[in-house]
Amino acid sequence: TFQFESVGMQKYLRQLKPDKFEDLIAMNALYRPGPMEYIPQFINRKHGREPIKYDLPEMEEFLQETYGITVYQEQVMLLSQKLAGFSKGDADVLRKAMGKKQKSVLDKMKDKFIEGCAKNGHAKPICEKIWTDWEAFAQYAFNKSHSTCYSLVAYHTAYLKANYPAEYMSAVLTHSQSNLDNVTFFIEECRSLGIKVLGPHVNESGMYFEVNKDGEIRFGLGAIKGTGDAAVESIISERDARGPFEDLFDFAKRLNQRAVNKKTFEALALSGAFDCFSNMHRRQYVYSKDNDSSLIEKAIKFAARTQQEESSSQASLFGGSSGISMPKPKIEQVEPFSELEKLNLEKEVVGIYISGHPLENFKLELTSFCNITCSQLNELEPLQGKDVRVGGIVTSVEHRTTKTGKPFGKFVLEDFSGNSGKDTFTLFGETYLRFRNFMNNGWFIFIEGNVLRSNWGQMNLEYKIRNIELLDELAGKRIQGVALRIPLQNVTRELITTLEKICDKNSGPAALKIFLKDEGEDLQVELISRATRIKVSNALIAELKKLGETGVFTDSTAVRWLTDDLPVQPKELSNIGTISDTFVLEEVES
Repeated sequence: TFQFESVGMQKYLRQLKPDKFEDLIAMNALYRPGPMEYIPQFINRKHGREPIKYDLPEMEEFLQETYGITVYQEQVMLLSQKLAGFSKGDADVLRKAMGKKQKSVLDKMKDKFIEGCAKNGHAKPICEKIWTDWEAFAQYAFNKSHSTCYSLVAYHTAYLKANYPAEYMSAVLTHSQSNLDNVTFFIEECRSLGIKVLGPHVNESGMYFEVNKDGEIRFGLGAIKGTGDAAVESIISERDARGPFEDLFDFAKRLNQRAVNKKTFEALALSGAFDCFSNMHRRQYVYSKDNDSSLIEKAIKFAARTQQEESSSQASLFGGSSGISMPKPKIEQVEPFSELEKLNLEKEVVGIYISGHPLENFKLELTSFCNITCSQLNELEPLQGKDVRVGGIVTSVEHRTTKTGKPFGKFVLEDFSGNSGKDTFTLFGETYLRFRNFMNNGWFIFIEGNVLRSNWGQMNLEYKIRNIELLDELAGKRIQGVALRIPLQNVTRELITTLEKICDKNSGPAALKIFLKDEGEDLQVELISRATRIKVSNALIAELKKLGETGVFTDSTAVRWLTDDLPVQPKELSNIGTISDTFVLEEVES
């Protein structure tokens, strides 16, 4: 599907409205540097907004499907045979010369082409034009059979993604399981498609990513570090044979401990695979007090004794059991892991965050101030010369010394999209000394800088850091106020009362702007409350989003409207008129 999924390709496909497979083949060939300039012409000709022209009437036979535009090498081959009498061999030499951009060969074939066209009664000036067009075409000539293969696979996979999105994304995730950066990327795509990706579950997960009965994607047990295929196969086969596991002790009792050992138990517990067992949290499984055994160790011993009792009963003279069941070990009541501890341990055993993300509490800051994601920093070329603002959690730090004894450092930043790559943030000299205190694992930071050619090699790009701040201090320092945009027809006494309660509960220093929008008249009124001041937080934004479109502003002119997409660019507003209600409001110049 990547053939058709870029933003630019989607834009052109919406304009084209393809109604036959040949349209997809042509777009696949055209959407590349060079032929892209012909796409608007191609679209206009398809929809009759521009006449379809042929240099010679004979060309219609082979250019009709692409509306008179030469798109494929095969078209050149067929036209050279028809117009100039080329043999199939000559036409193939021409194709190869175009594909490999062999100018010397093309120059030799030009005379043969003009001569052959003249023999067939075609005017020399027109044939010269056709050849000149083909020479330009040689810079980007594309093979139709190649484009057809890509388009067919893209069409099939796009159909699956459109009609079976959960199953499709499950397959993509399984295929990407060995590359955690790709898994993170595709999990975010699942969320944008409205598909839940759930953590591992001993009573539901298979070996790989699978779709459950509710249409949600379930993480595979095979992706958990420290489990192993043999252990996972043992768990799945036992569950299929005798039903779901009731609790940790039932799980331990029913499985062969040579296949599923203590390390596997701990990995399953920390990944959340035991979360399905009621009234238990992850820390209870691994907690041990005063060098006592953990609950997992007790469960393994309990299972071993139970299995031994059952074996000895079966081997006794009279058979049967003694009627006395082994008591289950006591479950200690301990404080659960903090959310950050839980997520970090989850990442340790799975490689990525599943049940949440440490940055969930910083969505306001990320959407308000960042203009790219961390994963975009893996390719600096498109960012050259631009002001780049990015935020995330520091996941790796190195403090090192150069051969000449000067200190420098590296760190990796990660957000919802993945990480920045290990060499993106490398700090030397004064920059390192100024910002090294921010280089700590687990710190949430915001970075501003520019992507420029490096001093030590003009072919290399680097991200030059200008400023670093803590994410949790950003909103208080930079956000001057919050904006709420409400459709006029939604304004009721109940909504006003709800808004007043929210503002009272979140009293603080920031300003509140309200935009009333009349959709029918296409008018918008900006109102500023002088009596009400608020404290900006993620909780406040979440509550305001229930009432209308919500944004923040760092000065008096522009509001950045917040979406669930990260990051978001600022959007300018025009202000019209004035109105007043229960809030104390002041007119703003339009």
